[in-house]
Amino acid sequence: MSENISEVSDSRFEQDVLKSDIPVLVDFWAPWCGPCKAIGPVIDEISKNYAGRVKFFKCNVDDNPVTSGQYGIRAIPTLLLFKGGQKLDQIVGMVDKSKIEQTLNKAL
Repeated sequence: MSENISEVSDSRFEQDVLKSDIPVLVDFWAPWCGPCKAIGPVIDEISKNYAGRVKFFKCNVDDNPVTSGQYGIRAIPTLLLFKGGQKLDQIVGMVDKSKIEQTLNKAL
């Protein structure tokens, strides 16, 4: 994980994500998921470009079943974009960098 990406847990989700004053991208993942590992460096690179404008979190679905269930996470990786406590957009699966950036730009 990079300096721009933090881990978020069930207990911290509301405080860290829903109450954030800037948009937040949450990467729902698991350590055993190949596509999750593949998209990790892409998100890491994007997080540097959007530092200060968007917060980035990873949420391990195995360790945080409450949040994963609350947002209906059925496949990973799933990226959820939040702004003002509301889910704005969702990306499921391995996608390219430009797709993620287009989604983030909607929130800015």
